[in-house]
Amino acid sequence: MLRDRDAVLVSEDIIFRVYGYFHPPGGYVCDVEYAPSEIFRSGNPKAPRQAGSRVFYKFYSDEGLRFILRYYPKYTVYYRPLRRRLVGVYERDIREMRRPDVRLRRLLREEPRDELLRALHFVIDMITSRSGLSSGDFGVFGSLLHGFHHPRFSDIDLIIYGGRELRRLLEMLKDIYRERDSPLRNEFDAPEAAEKGCWRFLNYSLEEFQAHQRRKMIYAILHDEEAGRQIKVEFEPVKKWCEIRNEYSDQMRITWRGWIRSVAKIRDCSEGPYMPSIYEIELLKTLRGPRVSDVRRIISYVEEFRMQAEEDEEVLVEGNLEEVETPNEKFHQITLTHGPRYYEQVLKVIHLESPMR
Repeated sequence: MLRDRDAVLVSEDIIFRVYGYFHPPGGYVCDVEYAPSEIFRSGNPKAPRQAGSRVFYKFYSDEGLRFILRYYPKYTVYYRPLRRRLVGVYERDIREMRRPDVRLRRLLREEPRDELLRALHFVIDMITSRSGLSSGDFGVFGSLLHGFHHPRFSDIDLIIYGGRELRRLLEMLKDIYRERDSPLRNEFDAPEAAEKGCWRFLNYSLEEFQAHQRRKMIYAILHDEEAGRQIKVEFEPVKKWCEIRNEYSDQMRITWRGWIRSVAKIRDCSEGPYMPSIYEIELLKTLRGPRVSDVRRIISYVEEFRMQAEEDEEVLVEGNLEEVETPNEKFHQITLTHGPRYYEQVLKVIHLESPMR
């Protein structure tokens, strides 16, 4: 069994990330992350990753989707509720599995051989000593998981496993960020944290993005004096095994019913930190699109909209209206996901107060 952010490799050494927790029998919905230079090259200067004598390229935007559909359609799985194929890998095609928690345990057992690994040890030691969490509550993803990090340029990408553990981490980070001499700072306290030249969302301003990201507290900057640089540190929430529930069912049908823009109140945000992020809502007003009364939830596959809203907050949401049918019930949901109108989608708190720093 695999879970969100576990990695799988196939015979061509393409690296996939397991995506979320809803998977068809015998396979996993995935996001394709890297491919070796023998089969893929990117013109993006940020894409190359050195792994010994080999070079891998990271996929950006929809590069990976187009690559798989054109050259390796066998790495798709049939998702019956949607009645279409999604990027994914069947268990029979998995050559290797890489687990973030296992990789971190190995890195912490070894003497750090470069400045990034020393910084990783420092962050884990600081977090665990102050929060009561253990190193077993964490994992690593990205370049640290796959062994092709660059000591001078790579970030520290961490996973925090479990809802209770996430809450303890956030309480500790809130205290650390307030300390004047802390080497760890909230990334989005800095005005330049958001890159203006890359912003493409149409209904979500850069200033709104920065305000929402700041209060999430999972994005940090480590001032590493020994390395002489600022290192980005990220804490991505992933469910513990006992918290996972696979919602996939061959008897479920999900049908697109249009595009909707609405105002809603958040009733339950407990699934908001995960992928997909699920927010149980009360629909207050439909501003545009089909008028339906039984919109039960917002389900988001957009990274920017994780941990986006809290209970009792009013939000503006725009995206795909879907009808969900099961053998026992029928309801609607608003889904934010990859598609032609990706940058028109939005989920934001209408009256967001500035969080305490």
